[in-house]
Amino acid sequence: MDLLMLRDFFMWCTILNAGGLIFAALIFGFLGDWVYALHTRWYSISRESFNSIIYAVVVFYKTLFIVFCLFPYIALLILI
Repeated sequence: MDLLMLRDFFMWCTILNAGGLIFAALIFGFLGDWVYALHTRWYSISRESFNSIIYAVVVFYKTLFIVFCLFPYIALLILI
């Protein structure tokens, strides 16, 4: 695998994961009440706990996205 193929891999990895992050933000931003109602059918959880968990999951996903997709892609752009 050469550097150009690796750069292309991280480019698509960054694009797809950014799309997933934007999708998650839109879903929880605009349909948060619906998602909460859907999950309260299965689990008894307060709204504050649900919001905290969702916030933590999105922050964790965003951190992984930045560290494992975006930074390597930027590094490869600098190298090539």
